[in-house]
Amino acid sequence: MKITDFTIIRVLAVGLLVAGFSSPLYADTEFSAEMVQQGPQGATSAVKMYVGDQRVRTEMSQQGQQVVRITDEKRGIEWILLPGQKKYMEQRLGVPGGQSPGAKPEPAEDPCAGMPGLTCRKLGEEKVDGRTAVKWEIVTSHEGKTMKSTQWIDKERGVPLRQEMPNGQKTELKFAKKTEHEGRPVEEWDMVVTAPNQPETHTSQWFDPELNLIVRQKLPGGMVSELKDIHIGKQPDELFTVPAGYERMSVPQGKPGGPSGETPQD
Repeated sequence: MKITDFTIIRVLAVGLLVAGFSSPLYADTEFSAEMVQQGPQGATSAVKMYVGDQRVRTEMSQQGQQVVRITDEKRGIEWILLPGQKKYMEQRLGVPGGQSPGAKPEPAEDPCAGMPGLTCRKLGEEKVDGRTAVKWEIVTSHEGKTMKSTQWIDKERGVPLRQEMPNGQKTELKFAKKTEHEGRPVEEWDMVVTAPNQPETHTSQWFDPELNLIVRQKLPGGMVSELKDIHIGKQPDELFTVPAGYERMSVPQGKPGGPSGETPQD
């Protein structure tokens, strides 16, 4: 497939998109919640979530069948359980760039770490809307063509506050106000994307400082994702293990992580 300028620009933008969504694996507090997604036409879906110490369990229904997914970042392993059949699949987690499983991203780290084909150069520190940010130049090269973007990474939170792309697109993450979600104190942020000859788009995000997670997000077009019924507390270890009596299935070839014939050792 021919790599176009547009494709390379999308690759450069990956760092911003990934950094903008915090993973529950790196939550600072153990909790359970229901993750609800509502489409612009009113259709909803729900997933039960249990978050432990770098371990996450999700429970959902797919085609009338209950599916449980358990991710253990410390051990670098993932299980998919089919309770109705008492069967499960096991695979190792992909670890791009040689990073250790469970390594929590630190604020202002190299945003190109674990992203092959990208290199980052630190340009210093600047203020963005009153917040201290680390400025990075991000470069990708392919077939002799080099393209650059610039990111300003929040020094405290490690999220990109601003990004400028070579096609003139700009993305800014701006603090809006302190508010509440599910009775919890959160921060509302506005992600604004502008591009030449394109209408401005806004994505609203509600960040929970205690959980260190985005707990609500409203996307352009009306899609809303949020955590509801949040309960703080240590989660039982048995939630993150395969129950006795389950039969192991083979992981289909070509799936992320690949088939694994071994169980990682603690």
